[in-house]
Amino acid sequence: MAGEAFYPQTNGELSESITQNWTEQALECYRLNGDCSMCSISKGHYSFVCQMPKVIEALKALYGEPEL
Repeated sequence: MAGEAFYPQTNGELSESITQNWTEQALECYRLNGDCSMCSISKGHYSFVCQMPKVIEALKALYGEPEL
């Protein structure tokens, strides 16, 4: 169905592969303080619900604040 948002089928768990390091996308989200309206991904009109704010919290818990 067009316009329908897709949620990851992970029962709310984040994939370990996206919490291994600070990626460029994670750093962008961090710099924007999780403001999805300013994010380059949100401007791409993807049909999935972004999990990046959760990824940012996991990365901060695992590795601390990034060096910008």
